[in-house]
Parts: sequence; structure tokens; C-alpha cells
Amino acid sequence: MSQSLDIDLLRSFVAIAETGALGRAAARVARTPSALSMQMQRLEGVVGQPLLHRTGRGVVLTAAGERLLAHAGELLRRHDEALAELRGEALAGVLRLGCPDDYASAFLPALLQGFARLHPRVQLEVVCAPTPRLRELLARHAVELALVSVREDAAGADAIRLEPLVWVAQRGFPASAEDPLPLALGAADSLDHALPRAALDAAGRAYRIAYASSSLGGLVAMARSGQAVTVLTRAAVPDDLQVVAAGLPALPRVAIVVAFDRDRPAAPAVAFAEHVRRVLPAA
Repeated sequence: MSQSLDIDLLRSFVAIAETGALGRAAARVARTPSALSMQMQRLEGVVGQPLLHRTGRGVVLTAAGERLLAHAGELLRRHDEALAELRGEALAGVLRLGCPDDYASAFLPALLQGFARLHPRVQLEVVCAPTPRLRELLARHAVELALVSVREDAAGADAIRLEPLVWVAQRGFPASAEDPLPLALGAADSLDHALPRAALDAAGRAYRIAYASSSLGGLVAMARSGQAVTVLTRAAVPDDLQVVAAGLPALPRVAIVVAFDRDRPAAPAVAFAEHVRRVLPAA
């Protein structure tokens, strides 16, 4: 038996690791679940130890599987780049992508720089807007893919990162003493507006909307002014503001997922999505 790491086997292994289920992984790589299972048996034979553990809720990686996954993405990337270059198929064109402001400030610079190094002939055009507006842009094909927020329980295997929502205020702001609590929240149809209000309602805490806007800068400005508490993703909290926990109910996490504007996205969009999944830290 060959002792080399076959690229097709690695591609199927990564699909299983990312989806957590043979059925979904099989659809991604255009194979049957039984064929995928046979591939994994072959790969386990090459590495000489189990890589996957099947549970009632799907498939999880063994310790050896986690170690292999750390190498597999890089091996696949280098393989695909080399093949595309030799075939004269290096990615080119314009890629229009969307991203919420909070993710843009926390993650987008590194993502864009890394993708530009890998695919210098792809011209990137970025739109920053709240998730509901990005969904509208996707529906109109005004952007080709977007990083969007969804409820954690709705993301499933598509979740790339789970990001906590947190209460944020000026340092020393007496949130526990404010009654009703003044809030600066995002757009009314966004998760960072609906989820905080639901948490306060469930806790029986009175509040008032002092400021509502889809502008991250506006929300941060209100918090800095000491006039209101706002809600941000944890990664987007500026250093000069504080996360407030005392006297306020806990907030849920939201999941970051990639959404496309069509069922068969263009190659640059697929490449950027794979880059995000590979580079964006999971937590």
C-alpha cells in the first residue's frame, strides 16, 4: 500500500472534518457516503491509526485526525495553487464581498492581505453593512459572498467561528444603577438588536432605546460618551471601553458563516470562502 498522502483522500478528509457528517461531506466532494467511508479506511491505513470517531450525532476527529487536519489544509492549498499556475488557471477577476462592520474591524485586514498574497490577480471590492442588509445585497447579486451572523443554534456545521455578544460601556459606567437602562443598539432587524432586548425582557429589566443605528462607529461613540450601553461582538470591543457583566443578563453567542449569492458560486468566491475557513480563528 502506498505510504503517500493522496490529495483526493485529504480533500475528502477535510470535507468530513468541516461538516461533521459523512452525508454532507459526500455531497461536497461528489461521492457517495460509502465511497467516502472507504476512502477514510484507506487514509487510516496510510497513517496507521484511526482518524475519525463515529457518534450518534455525526463524526468527530481523533487526536491523530486533529493533527492531520492541521497539515491537510496547507497541503491542499499548495497543491491547488501549483496546479492552477501550471495550467495557466490562476484566479483572476473581481470579487465583491460583504462583511459586517464589527467583523471588518476585527478580522478583515488579515483576511484580505492573506488572500491578496495568494491570489494577486483577484481584485477585491468590499461592502460593510449589517447582516440583514448584506442578505439583501446577496439576493440582488450585488455581492457574491458575505460573512454574516446567524443564531448559534441555526448555524450547525456551517459555523466558522462562534462570537460572544457582550454589553459594552464607558469605563465606570453604572449600568446596574440605571433604570431604565439606556441602550445604543444596531438595526432593529439585526441579531445585536433583537437578542439583547430579548435577554432584558426575560430578566424583567427595564430599558429604553437611546440610540439605534447600523453604524458601528455611532454605537461606539454613544458608549464612549457615557450616555448608553451598547452591544458588540467580543472581538470588536475597543480597548478604551469595558465589557459590563454585573447587573445585566448574559447574552448568547452568534455564529459567523459564509453566504453566497448563488448555488454555484464563481471560483474566486469559493477560494475566498475556503481562505476564511482556513484562516479565521474558531474562537
